[in-house]
Amino acid sequence: MAFKTLDQIGDINGKRVLVRVDLNVPMADGKVTDATRIERVKPTIIELSDKGAKVILLAHFGRPKGGPDPEFSLAPVAVATAEIVGRPVAFVEDCVGEKAAGAIFAMQPGDISLLENTRFHKGEEKNDPAFTAELAKNGDIFVNDAFSAAHRAHSSTEGLAHYLPAFAGRTMQAELEALEKGLGNPARPVVAIVGGAKVSTKIDLLTNLVKKVDMLVIGGGMANTFLAARGTKVGKSLCEHDLAETAKQIMIEAASSGCALVLPVDGVVAREFKAGAENETVDVAAVPDDTMILDVGPKTIEAVKRSIDRAATLVWNGPLGAFEIEPFDRGTVAAAKHAAQRTVEGGLISVAGGGDTVAALNQAEVTDQFTYVSTAGGAFLEWMEGKPLPGVEVLKA
Repeated sequence: MAFKTLDQIGDINGKRVLVRVDLNVPMADGKVTDATRIERVKPTIIELSDKGAKVILLAHFGRPKGGPDPEFSLAPVAVATAEIVGRPVAFVEDCVGEKAAGAIFAMQPGDISLLENTRFHKGEEKNDPAFTAELAKNGDIFVNDAFSAAHRAHSSTEGLAHYLPAFAGRTMQAELEALEKGLGNPARPVVAIVGGAKVSTKIDLLTNLVKKVDMLVIGGGMANTFLAARGTKVGKSLCEHDLAETAKQIMIEAASSGCALVLPVDGVVAREFKAGAENETVDVAAVPDDTMILDVGPKTIEAVKRSIDRAATLVWNGPLGAFEIEPFDRGTVAAAKHAAQRTVEGGLISVAGGGDTVAALNQAEVTDQFTYVSTAGGAFLEWMEGKPLPGVEVLKA
């Protein structure tokens, strides 16, 4: 995938650079509670500032109803951003119009400003050309460093690239290079681990992966749907029985594509869904009618480890069990630690993403040991589904 990066941007001293970043961060009592997304865009902000650009940050926050709303103002995020980049970040009360134009005109080379929430204008999510043109008046160059918003064709993610010279920021570049290693042009064999609650949310993903990977490990609640489609009784487990035909079709496509499907052979079952619930390990063919499968069992964990050992590339989305409550986190944690060890030893390229996946890897304390962990939820999923991302397509060289 050839795309334009900051390496091709040229002399930007004194230029107005509109930088789309993801500052949609969790807040409590007016303070940022997790600054990971701000930390990720710091390198791009610092590099542009050091090169003398007027760095103008564009971002959305939450889901305001198409108008200014103090609850969704980016003002507190500007304070947190300044702390993380170690430089003043001026907050501007609008992203278009006289307030924005005046504040940007007053900026000096190297200055950093954060404009107010782009979603305070209805034109943003509609990718309205008139609104996009108003945004474009404030810049000479557009840099997109928000991969997590790249699956949206909005004014500040896709539209601006049609008005201004457009480049990928360093975070976007790192994400795209990691994803290329994951599925674009991967070292083989490739194993994908897909977990989570429901098949219905990941039909496109599974259909795409069976054509692209050599092994597909299915875990979490969605594995129950596949087991049931095969005729296995899963008791009271979360299961979409109405998707049995879909699951069968995916299994047929996997077989015809030469993709080995790895399903649980044993599971940890309990009669109630709560931390520390009384539980036992059984073969999937012997799940008691009054229990639910809440994690993969030791035989399945070993099968997953063997799949990882055979792989040169691992792509992971979704936990293998109900990892958020003990002891049903064991399967996910064991697989994550094994993948991390193989990565550190140099035998595996590991790319993971999705909210639950990131949380699970953090819980296993291995996030830093994976090759790349994406914080982009929807965009990462759509990339895994093989769909073009509007915010990326416009950056192609």
